[in-house]
Amino acid sequence: MTMRRVEVIPYDPAWAETFAREADEIAGVFGPEALAIHHIGSTSIPNLCAKPIVDVLVEVRDIERVDDFDEEMTGHGYQPKGEFGIPGRRFFVKGGDATRTHHVHVFQAGHPDVERHLRFRDYLISHPDEARAYGRLKEELAKKFPEDIEGYMAGKDGLIKEMDRKAEAWRAGRR
Repeated sequence: MTMRRVEVIPYDPAWAETFAREADEIAGVFGPEALAIHHIGSTSIPNLCAKPIVDVLVEVRDIERVDDFDEEMTGHGYQPKGEFGIPGRRFFVKGGDATRTHHVHVFQAGHPDVERHLRFRDYLISHPDEARAYGRLKEELAKKFPEDIEGYMAGKDGLIKEMDRKAEAWRAGRR
């Protein structure tokens, strides 16, 4: 069990600005290797409470080249974590366990997790009642697991999978 403070706070409109600044910085690191940079996760969904950690998704041409940017990302305050449990991803964190501010998820364009993250975000933006239910669960879990990030994450898993199924059907119906 990892002991890391779990704090869920009300939505902060500054998260969008924080993302934009970080996206510019990341674009400078990856240059033409980066095809798109997206704001994902709870901080990307207006009015949704969240852990105050901005999640960034970077689509790149070639995932195998991403390791070449580890040193420069380190210079920008990021710690490279490799795939970190998700094949085909490169993951970077900014800040330590107590001071974490950003997660950067890098995938090669076309990786199914790109679509999954964007679909989930767009679904919650388009379905505010679902977003509120998700927010209530996150607040309850943060109170129940204030020092246990794994417990917090496990508690969200079932609802996330259910919402992901709904988001997939919603996206399919919109095409």
